[in-house]
Amino acid sequence: MNDFLLFAAGFILLTVAAGLFRVLRGPGDADRMMAAQLLGTGGIASLLLIASATTVAGVEDVALGLALLAAFASVAFVNGVATDDEQPQEAGGK
Repeated sequence: MNDFLLFAAGFILLTVAAGLFRVLRGPGDADRMMAAQLLGTGGIASLLLIASATTVAGVEDVALGLALLAAFASVAFVNGVATDDEQPQEAGGK
C-alpha cells in the first residue's frame, strides 16, 4: 500500500510540473494564478500522501504551511487586481 501511495504522490508531482509550464507561459494573469493554485494544491496532496506512506515527522505541518501560503497568494492576487482596476485612466485615453 505504501508503494501505491508513493506512486500516486509522484504522479501528482508530474501534473504539478505540467502546471509549472503554464505558470511560466500563461497567456494571462488569471491563468498564471490558477496554475499557481494547482502547484499549491498538488504540493499539499503529494505531501499528505507521502506523510501517509512514510513515518517522517512534520510532513503534515509542511503541508499545512503550504496551504496557508496558497490561500494568502490568492488573496494577494485578488487585491492586486482590484487596485489595478481602480486606478484612474490617463488624460486623453479611452
